[in-house]
Amino acid sequence: MDRRHFHLTMFAAMSTSALGQESTAIDGPRGRFDDDLISNLEGRWKISRQIRGTTVENSANAAWVLNHQFLQLHMKDVASPPKYEAIVLIGYIYSDKQYVAYWTDNFGAKFSAVAKGTRTGNSVEFRFEYHDGPFFNTFTWYPERKEWVLRMESQSPSGSRQPFATDTLSRLP
Repeated sequence: MDRRHFHLTMFAAMSTSALGQESTAIDGPRGRFDDDLISNLEGRWKISRQIRGTTVENSANAAWVLNHQFLQLHMKDVASPPKYEAIVLIGYIYSDKQYVAYWTDNFGAKFSAVAKGTRTGNSVEFRFEYHDGPFFNTFTWYPERKEWVLRMESQSPSGSRQPFATDTLSRLP
C-alpha cells in the first residue's frame, strides 16, 4: 500500500469513527442527553434552603424523562400538602451548545420560565428572563461532598445581583 492510499484509508476510518461519535450528540428524537455533570443530579435529595434569613427543608427527586432528553427535577417543601412545588426539566441544545431549563411551579403558568445556561467547570448558570428583570440560578456540583448547591440571584435595574436563596442538596439513601 503506498503512502497516499494509506493516508486516505486512515482519513476515511477516522471520519467514519467521528461520525459515529457525533450521532449520539444530536438534537431530536434520535439524540440522547447524556451529561457527565447533570447526571449527578439523578436520584432523591434532601434540600436545605436558606431564604430571607431562615432555613427551610424541602425534598427533590430527579429522573430522566422523555426518551432521556431531559432530567426532570421535582421539588417540594415538606408540608402536607406542599406549599411550594416545582417541576424543572433540564436539557441540552447541541446545536447551540447550551443547557436549557423549563421551570414550572405552583405559582402557575404566568410565572413559569425558560432559561438558557452555560457550563463552567462543575457549574451551570441558568438565566431566566422575567418581566421585572433577569433571575439567575447557578447549579454547582461538589463531587468531594456529593452535594449540589443552587444559588439563586435576582438582578437589580443597575445590574448588580442580589441573593435570593441558596439550596443545598444532599443525597438521600
